[in-house]
Amino acid sequence: MSRIRDTSTPGNGENVGRYRIQAVAQMTGVSAATLRAWERRYGIPVPKRSSSSYRLYSDHDIELVRRVRQLCDEGMAPSQAAREVIAQRAPNPVEPESLAPPDEDVYQLAAARIIEGIERFDPDRARTAVERALYLGPSVTVFQRILAPTLDEVGKRWEKGTLSISQEHLAAELIGNAVRYILGLVQPHKAKRRVLLACFADEEHVTPLYGIALSFASWGYKSVMLGARTPTHALRHAVTEVQPDIIGLSVTVKPPPYRARELVDGYAEACHPLPWIVGGSAASSIAELVESRGGTVAGPTPERTHELVERMVASVDTTQH
Repeated sequence: MSRIRDTSTPGNGENVGRYRIQAVAQMTGVSAATLRAWERRYGIPVPKRSSSSYRLYSDHDIELVRRVRQLCDEGMAPSQAAREVIAQRAPNPVEPESLAPPDEDVYQLAAARIIEGIERFDPDRARTAVERALYLGPSVTVFQRILAPTLDEVGKRWEKGTLSISQEHLAAELIGNAVRYILGLVQPHKAKRRVLLACFADEEHVTPLYGIALSFASWGYKSVMLGARTPTHALRHAVTEVQPDIIGLSVTVKPPPYRARELVDGYAEACHPLPWIVGGSAASSIAELVESRGGTVAGPTPERTHELVERMVASVDTTQH
């Protein structure tokens, strides 16, 4: 059996990367190509990497693979089997020094652990902190209490010059990957309603949009993501093809007045006659313009935004019937 020495930080024995992918394929009966596909599509397992970038699977990873295969053999689709196994598995053991004291906010501590890994420019440490954070509550809570505040804090430190642009990019990449991963797990695949989500045409920060998608998923909507820098003509085409129940737009950097008018006019035309809502940290700065074109600005809380969304969608349903 092929083993190579794990170069990562030592931990609990069953979570130490020991086996290369071909050895795991022989042990589980799942081909190397399928293992890579499951990792890419479903985020299971997530092997460590050697200094030469070889995948290193632990005994725990092998058990996850075997469980997914067992469910598939019983007739379950691989995507559903992966979600089932991830939902049932226990979080990895946590080192004593990472446990929160009784009087310390566990969410703040989790964010601090991620930032600590970013400050040290230690991707493995930061990634481990992100992965552990995912077990601390529902996806929306994890995003709102840990991941989004972490990104905000990293951005502030970059502006102050205490973190470099490369560290800011590292944080955005790790957290962005985590949010996309958990969105894939919580998407309601048989949802009756769909939301089309996109960023303003000059907006490059896509992670907040995924946070919005997590909220919509918790409200029973399946998201169709267009992502960053979505021009008005692209949104118009997507609205025609997807026919969503509602469109959500994200803006975190306030556009100059002339550009804001241009974009809001274009988005209003692209969305008509469907309801559309604008969120993000810069949404309030263009609220008057958005509302003058028939759009709605997200509420100050997720609960208020949910109320607005349901009211907007219900008004369309009433009109159509």
